[in-house]
Amino acid sequence: MEKQLRPTRRSRVKRDHERGVYGRAAVDAILDATGLCHVAYLLDGAPAIVPTFHWREGDHVYWHGSSASRFLRQSAGTPVSLCASCLDGLVLARSAFHHSVNYRSAILYGEAFQVAEADKEARLRAFLDGLYPGRWQSLRPITAKELKATTVLGMAIDEGAAKVRTGMPVDDEEDYALPIWAGVLPLRRVAGAPQPDPRNLAGVDTPRHVLDFDMD
Repeated sequence: MEKQLRPTRRSRVKRDHERGVYGRAAVDAILDATGLCHVAYLLDGAPAIVPTFHWREGDHVYWHGSSASRFLRQSAGTPVSLCASCLDGLVLARSAFHHSVNYRSAILYGEAFQVAEADKEARLRAFLDGLYPGRWQSLRPITAKELKATTVLGMAIDEGAAKVRTGMPVDDEEDYALPIWAGVLPLRRVAGAPQPDPRNLAGVDTPRHVLDFDMD
């Protein structure tokens, strides 16, 4: 049986509940499809939200930042919420009210934990190689100072929900008789041509993990 997220009173999809998805396969696919997420937490008793890059390893999602960050220092061991989303299309209807977007989003709730020093390098390697397979081994080794300056947080993928909209606009029945174009404008992310650093050494070729990079 497929793993499921644990829906709770705060995480269960209520508005347009038919779009709610709790299966881990769908949730994992959303987390893996985009590196950008937003993490919400309490900072000095007030709500705050920070955009950051995340990556998933099995049943956990991770993010990282500077060890000097108040966000990272104060969110370890506290409740947080993480949202990852993908915009797939603009939905144009026959009325302004029914315009919409096609999207996939996953919102997770849990307690953030700080990755131990002994495990930090492995987590960062998984992050970088997840984006650019094989790149870590081509780089100079990470230093102890760099590791100390970086904090990695994680959270179990347990409580939350995904919400997905697909398809055409849903207009009022009488509006389908109007001579107004309606439909979907699909959107997708595309990586451009690599731009070499002018300070690259002569003879250094662009690696395959750059040439073959695929946003999807």
